[in-house]
Amino acid sequence: MNNKFFAIFIVAALAFLVGSNVQAGEESLLNASYDTTRHLYKDYNPVFAKHWKDKTGDTVRINQSHASSGKQARAVVEGLEADVISLSLAYDVDELYQKRKLIPENWQSLLPNNSCPYTSTMVFLVRKGNPLVIKDWDDLVKTDVSIITPNPKISGAARYNFLAAWGYALKHNNNDEVAAKDFVNKLFKNTAILDTSARGSTTSFVEREIGDVMITWESEAYLVLREFGADKFEIVTPSMSILAEPPVAVVEDMARKHGTTEVATEYLKYLYSKEGQEIIGKNFYRPVDPEIAAKYAKQFKSLELFKVDQFGGWEKAQKKFFADEGIFDEIYGSGK
Repeated sequence: MNNKFFAIFIVAALAFLVGSNVQAGEESLLNASYDTTRHLYKDYNPVFAKHWKDKTGDTVRINQSHASSGKQARAVVEGLEADVISLSLAYDVDELYQKRKLIPENWQSLLPNNSCPYTSTMVFLVRKGNPLVIKDWDDLVKTDVSIITPNPKISGAARYNFLAAWGYALKHNNNDEVAAKDFVNKLFKNTAILDTSARGSTTSFVEREIGDVMITWESEAYLVLREFGADKFEIVTPSMSILAEPPVAVVEDMARKHGTTEVATEYLKYLYSKEGQEIIGKNFYRPVDPEIAAKYAKQFKSLELFKVDQFGGWEKAQKKFFADEGIFDEIYGSGK
């Protein structure tokens, strides 16, 4: 037999054998998510797999990919074949439609609450005893404070942090944008390091012991207390902050390619179920189901929340603050 044809025969035979080992009724999903949801999906995935097995008799294996929200969006646009995405803000999900039409334009209308199965906000984490007496955003612009926050050019959490500080400054300066810019400039002068993600900031603050205060997800702050001890850290909830609305979506183009549209859709829908919302609450996110939200309300401190709509929505906010030569570039350039 000709060597070329023999090689082709071997490849074909191996492909047949691999295919024959794929069990009927088995499916696989890839969820590309932002980096601080690791514990959430570690708890949720086996619960959903059981639900799917009970409902259909089929087995589903769920794989996770974690990185900053912006990095995950770019990865999917550039070829990461995720079946579903769960990112920190709508702008990053929109990129999948804008760049490659991987999702429908109306993706936010396909699931309840604009495709956001939970909400959160941004708070401060300080070391036990709160030695610098950090109480609100004003305390972060004092000259002796060292701040840990991710990079708004990359991280969704960091963009929420930036806008939370900007919104606070606007309210306390009669909506004067010059004063707000000066306030946030002072805040970023105090940054010790700009990590690439919220989880990277946690590593810097908690494990490397850099900085006096970390601006982070409310869920991440409570997770640090649970994982590393309330005897080492404290959460400071500011008087006001931004409402974080992390959305989810089926990457329909990839799901069709993989034949996973049905299970991928159910995977996201089940996040809104009572069981899914319970897991969300237990992982310190704010459930959107009123009954479950009421059950977990006591674990969160009350504060004034405003939406990104205050800035015209994510598309306008991204262009104004975080695009190249936007306000963040001006601030960080002048602040460092």
